[in-house]
Amino acid sequence: MEYLVPEAWFAGRATAVLMLVVVVAIVALVKGADLVVDGASGMAYRLGISKIIVGATVVSLGTTSPEAAVSVMAAWSGEPGLALGNAVGSVLADTGLIFGIACLTTLLPADRFVLTRQGWVQFGVSALLALLCYAAWVRAGDDAALGRPVGLLMLTLLAVYLTLSVRWSRQHPRAEPFQLPDDVTDETLVIGELPRQELGQPIARLLALVAAGLLVVLFSSRCLVCSASEIAHRWGVPEVVIAATLVAIGTSLPEFATAMASIRKKHKELLVGNVIGADILNVLFVIGASATAAPLPVLEPAASHPAIFLWLHLPALLIILTLFRVFIHRAVSAGSFSRWMGAPLVAIYVTYVVLQYAVSL
Repeated sequence: MEYLVPEAWFAGRATAVLMLVVVVAIVALVKGADLVVDGASGMAYRLGISKIIVGATVVSLGTTSPEAAVSVMAAWSGEPGLALGNAVGSVLADTGLIFGIACLTTLLPADRFVLTRQGWVQFGVSALLALLCYAAWVRAGDDAALGRPVGLLMLTLLAVYLTLSVRWSRQHPRAEPFQLPDDVTDETLVIGELPRQELGQPIARLLALVAAGLLVVLFSSRCLVCSASEIAHRWGVPEVVIAATLVAIGTSLPEFATAMASIRKKHKELLVGNVIGADILNVLFVIGASATAAPLPVLEPAASHPAIFLWLHLPALLIILTLFRVFIHRAVSAGSFSRWMGAPLVAIYVTYVVLQYAVSL
């Protein structure tokens, strides 16, 4: 989004205007997330598939596509090192921050069928990424990079994953044709928080609703982060604080807004599916497309600590996803995730952010 909404647009604006942009962006963020959830839920009902499947495919593809575009453009522009950190940071934020907060907020459902399939894919592709990065470093040292063969491998696995997701959606125990009861005539009927008139829309219109909502969410997220960052600069907030809070959290605002809307509108399965699907796509889609465009260096020579990706980012990724797998194992037996499970996920993410900026000072 920074290529479509550059930060320079906000630099010359009056502070009062920026504060107005913040307020409008928050309202738009909420409304856009509502559109995404309504459209995705309607698609699930109309297609007769589980909402968690829609969240893991359609919604997660929409929320990760901008990150893939930014990473590929950065690789083509001579800044390929951004892609790995962007993708891994997004996985950590999705699982640790967003899922952790949501888990603390409400009881999240644990769909055994999906979590024992897409859940293992989520863990497997991240472990594969870590293995490839460490292997490249052992082989090439400071010149370690993920080249085009790795990118093509990731994109091939992406195609396999999407194909399997379609097949799994048809095998899901809840996969049955959508029907409203014959005796229902009330046009205000609500399933979850989705009105009957939305459920009766054609699939193409519901897909357009999701796309429109995603555009609103992405655009408003960018405007919110840029405006708030500019205000913080003017008020003398240190750059490292801005980076550790506004910018870091801002990259996950679309997923966060969608997650909160899913809880509020009683479609929690969408939240679980979106987190798992976004994690998978951040590895296979974002890194795959970026590595195909240009080699991705594992170490960043320009950074104050070039090996921070190997010794902090990847270990944090493996720790948080291993813990998440343990929680999934317990949750599928109980039928839902326990609220206490959110606390260690959030704690790990906060620790990761603090350590990241502590070593960068």
